[in-house]
Amino acid sequence: MSEPRSTESADSARRSGLQRYFAERIAASIAAKEALAQDLDASMAAGLALVAAYRAGGKLLIFGNGGSAADSQHIAAEFVGRFYLERRALPAMALNVNSSAVTAIGNDLGFDVVFARQLEAFGRVGDVAMGLSTSGDSANVVAGLRRARESGLVTVALVGASGGRMAAYADHLVTIPSTDTPRIQETHILLGHIWSEMVEVALFGTPTW
Repeated sequence: MSEPRSTESADSARRSGLQRYFAERIAASIAAKEALAQDLDASMAAGLALVAAYRAGGKLLIFGNGGSAADSQHIAAEFVGRFYLERRALPAMALNVNSSAVTAIGNDLGFDVVFARQLEAFGRVGDVAMGLSTSGDSANVVAGLRRARESGLVTVALVGASGGRMAAYADHLVTIPSTDTPRIQETHILLGHIWSEMVEVALFGTPTW
């Protein structure tokens, strides 16, 4: 007769533990965003740089590895498609999506230049080059920002707390005050959404700022 109660007790304990598990990670994600909100100067400056580039007929070239590659694709899609408003497409390209280019450049010239080579091909003065890396030290992203700066593009580094080697090549260094990779990536995509909305409103809506 005691077995059902024992099972119910175990299920209750498991549920309680899972609730804590989820709640702790949600709280950590919120904490990273709240920490970012304490100093938004770099984030705002990067957003204004995007607005200026699009108003001048420029584009966004964005790149990263792994999860940052996926975030690059996501952010580029918000500009090419739409965020909230019905409007014309805005040019944005994630440099990690062309598998033929990435593998050909990586095979022939080296993986460290897979983004730099594409920035040489597609970048124009006044465009925005945005590199994503939670560590700030991804060699191919560092090389991409270096080439972008040499070519006269506006450079944005979207990184974690340290800034890493990317800081040396960033006109706008946007650091997430965290050392936890998932929390950094979650905050990167939040900023991508804010910038998408900011550009859309500036060009096609009525800004309230």
